[in-house]
Amino acid sequence: MISREIVEDILSRTSIEDLISGYVSLKRAGSNLKGLCPFHSEKSPSFTVYPGDNSFYCFGCGVGGNAITFVRQIEHMDYPDAVVYLGKRAGITVVKDAQDSYQGKRIDKARILKMNVDAAKFFHSCLFAKTAAAENALRYFTEARGLSLATIRHFGLGYAPDSFDAFGKHMRSLGYTYDELVEGFLCGKSERGTYYDAFRNRVMFPIIDVSGNVIAFGGRVMDDSKPKYKNSSDTPVFKKLRNLFALNYARHTCAEAMILCEGYMDVIALHAAGFTNAVATLGTALTSEQARLMSRYTKRVIITYDADEAGQKAAVRAMGMLGEVGLEVSVLKIPDAKDPDEFIKKFGKDKFRSLIENSRSKFEYNMERILSKYNVEFPQEKINALADLVELISTFYSEVERDVYIQAVSKQLGVPFDGVKNDVNRRVKQKAKRFVKEENQKAIRASQGFSDKVNPDYAKAPSVAKNEESVIGLLVLFENHRKKVFDGGLLSEEDFFTELNRRIFVYLRECYQSGTAPNLDENFSPEEVGRITKMKIARMNLTENGDAVLEEAIASLKSSMQKKNAEGASTMDALASLIDRMRKTTDN
Repeated sequence: MISREIVEDILSRTSIEDLISGYVSLKRAGSNLKGLCPFHSEKSPSFTVYPGDNSFYCFGCGVGGNAITFVRQIEHMDYPDAVVYLGKRAGITVVKDAQDSYQGKRIDKARILKMNVDAAKFFHSCLFAKTAAAENALRYFTEARGLSLATIRHFGLGYAPDSFDAFGKHMRSLGYTYDELVEGFLCGKSERGTYYDAFRNRVMFPIIDVSGNVIAFGGRVMDDSKPKYKNSSDTPVFKKLRNLFALNYARHTCAEAMILCEGYMDVIALHAAGFTNAVATLGTALTSEQARLMSRYTKRVIITYDADEAGQKAAVRAMGMLGEVGLEVSVLKIPDAKDPDEFIKKFGKDKFRSLIENSRSKFEYNMERILSKYNVEFPQEKINALADLVELISTFYSEVERDVYIQAVSKQLGVPFDGVKNDVNRRVKQKAKRFVKEENQKAIRASQGFSDKVNPDYAKAPSVAKNEESVIGLLVLFENHRKKVFDGGLLSEEDFFTELNRRIFVYLRECYQSGTAPNLDENFSPEEVGRITKMKIARMNLTENGDAVLEEAIASLKSSMQKKNAEGASTMDALASLIDRMRKTTDN
């Protein structure tokens, strides 16, 4: 536990404007600031920072709270780690219990991180052991892959012995338990209860986060056996969908552009050749979390996926995700080689630099891909190609950009500019109309609570839940309202229908009765804190929040709750009457 005094001190020393400005470009909007939300893709800013209240809220995705909530969400941290992070930023030393909760277990994250370092040292030392297997692994790196010893040491590469338990025995000798090794995905446990090494006879790649912590491992076979790669599953210190290989190095040189590769070896080969802005995903397709992570470090991404069909499909998918977070995207066409590693070996780094400089834009790449599918010498084939190109152009937001691409298509296929433009405009209008319809439907569902995952009880009684939120917004905002409600016993948990709002009410009452300030982040999930922030902001935006408003809100809540209870009783009476009639009919 971290004392509330320390938490309050940290929050008082943290300017939420300065904190969030490090992640989001903010513009002044009256007394507040607005920007594009870092937690979901959007073209119009719905993310608002309230410096006067030291809070934030996104009206698009519902994320909100204070500085702690923001760090928890943007850095994917739990509550204690977020407080420590902000404490360091504010110059405050935070002492916390190292035992955190993970999947219902008590774990020591600091110990797992140390365990990973010791594991990396073991694998690295095994690479240079005087055994035939180790020498074969070293030759794989130096001869088959052309890596220097300096590069091998720079990335901490290693070798996992072809043994059932050599690694486990070594780690046990250092004092680690099998439970810890299994938790860190370094050992496995069979159905018979025996433990075994998770990585065997593979060259090893430690995965290091931007803070320099070894958080996971990737292992690769040295032949054609399957699976080629084996990667750590999620652990208390690692989420593969939220990390990138070599970002710890690339973040220093990627401000202008970042190279996105398909695998570890491509990244290492590029770094060895001087392209230190290269990263790779961790055994998965690019995720929205990784795309947003990249957008924090660069403004342009060059995709260098393999030239095969699977690689090109992955490139198309990645382009969409990267574009959604506002990144400029281009794709590298790698001639006469299957990947960057092979190309550099064949033609050298200068030729690869030339490829980078001439990489194709998202439109150029997709236009070439579409035209390769059709023989435009035939009228119907040309019409089909035009339909696909019109659909492609309609995905671009800027009208000027669309006109440039329309001109390119008109010239390429020998068709009138105005005809293509009319088709594109028609498609844009269709999409806009569909978007408005979907947004309206979404707003209706949201107002009725049908899509509410944070408070699933909302849909069962929308009018009651809405009145609950009005009351809670007032209680969170104003201490004098808490005093009036709790000292006067004006409300109890029985007056709340939804489980979430009842829990918030009880927590606020406990804080008041114990004389402590509410600490929402310590007691609620980030999603729940976002909902509470929404309730608070709804009241902040109103000009009148005095005693009369509080009394009216309480009266509305009690009235709607009584009506809900009456409806429930009526339904039960009707059901009892039906059962009674059925029973009498059966008796007769």
